[in-house]
Amino acid sequence: MTDWSTSSWRSKPRVQMPDYPDQAALQAVEAQLARYPVLVFAGEARRLKKHLAAAGRGEAFLLQGGDCAESFEQFSSDAIRDTFKVMLQMAIVLTHGAKVPVIKLGRMAGQFAKPRSAPTETVDGVELPSYRGDIINDLAFTAESRIPDPQKMLRAYTQAAATLNLLRAFSTGGYADVHQVHGWTLGFTDDEKAEKYREIANRISDTLDFMAAAGVTAETAHTLQSVEFYTSHESLLLEYEEALCRRDSQTGKWLAGSGHMIWIGDRTRQPDGAHVEFASGVQNPIGLKCGPSMTSDDLKQLMAKLNPDNEEGRLTLISRFGAGQVGDHLPRLIKTVQEEGANVVWTCDAMHGNTIKSSTGYKTRPFDSVLREVHEFFAVHNAEGSVPGGVHFEMTGQDVTECTGGVRAVSDEDLSDRYHTACDPRLNASQSLELAFLVAEELSNRRSAQATRAAG
Repeated sequence: MTDWSTSSWRSKPRVQMPDYPDQAALQAVEAQLARYPVLVFAGEARRLKKHLAAAGRGEAFLLQGGDCAESFEQFSSDAIRDTFKVMLQMAIVLTHGAKVPVIKLGRMAGQFAKPRSAPTETVDGVELPSYRGDIINDLAFTAESRIPDPQKMLRAYTQAAATLNLLRAFSTGGYADVHQVHGWTLGFTDDEKAEKYREIANRISDTLDFMAAAGVTAETAHTLQSVEFYTSHESLLLEYEEALCRRDSQTGKWLAGSGHMIWIGDRTRQPDGAHVEFASGVQNPIGLKCGPSMTSDDLKQLMAKLNPDNEEGRLTLISRFGAGQVGDHLPRLIKTVQEEGANVVWTCDAMHGNTIKSSTGYKTRPFDSVLREVHEFFAVHNAEGSVPGGVHFEMTGQDVTECTGGVRAVSDEDLSDRYHTACDPRLNASQSLELAFLVAEELSNRRSAQATRAAG
């Protein structure tokens, strides 16, 4: 791509990005970030791409999850640990159902900026610019708080670096030991409301017992004590992304050094726009949100722009339609991919199309709607002969009350108890793990159906 540079996005139409009033301050921050070390390394991004290639072929499964929008104020080691912990629990359950490796990809260490449906919001007759995430402005509803401040990029970088440092320690320091992780899951199924999942948990226990009897233990197999854990975020604030872009010394290709995977949102996927332009030139795996307005022509253009060499593992298509609408939109996009012979990973974001306003006035997502969209995602892929490669959830390991439903039955009236999100509602730890059991059933049923067809 001879006409691409790290700054070529600046000549393209831009949306969902702030206008900084102090350009000199912005340039000073960009220059400072450009001297900082990258947060992730090219070899890690290449390894993730290889794993995603396997997911596209049905030989692995992608679990992507984490915060809607990371917060400066709520940042803590406990919050990172709790989300990491529940993702490990989910991964073990999904591995058992799919019988393939599960790729663990956090919405962490960079998910600071958020697109908004409107540039302003009005409260009690006062209109102010919208909150766009802690990397840009502040949540407090004052004129001063909503002014974009480039210094916030430096704080985001520091928090992302600290998060990655802790994640790497958890991943390799023994915290991820498979027996300990499964012990936590057994605690969940001890709850009488979750006993319907105990049979699956017991089968996982039997598998671990068999492995131990065969001599495969944490002492003899390092893979039982450590995991590979990757990070991702929406590549929305392009000044930040460009400042952390570096050329890979091994390949000569450019790396977005802010995260292992970056994705393009449904509001910023214009084929001739700034966000697509930036992503097209970096070697990282790229995610692309596909909502109801995505046409076949849009998808063809975007695949050609973002993955011109049709490289496996490069492009992940993240469908987000809403429960009851998957059958109206996903089949035509799958057919487009098949007609183009494109290598993609299909994943299901069952969160963003299912946001409603509760009877108590809170923005929420019903657990049953999230689950229904996942069911529909699998059903359409099975009907179209395509591979459902993963799931994508906004979730936290903390005991919040932001999404209704689940075995512990969060109600509309409960939402005010622990509603802590800075933006959109997240599944709590219990809901996330329950969803993993239900997705595991889908994966197991799909595997059984494939075996039956092969035998017949």
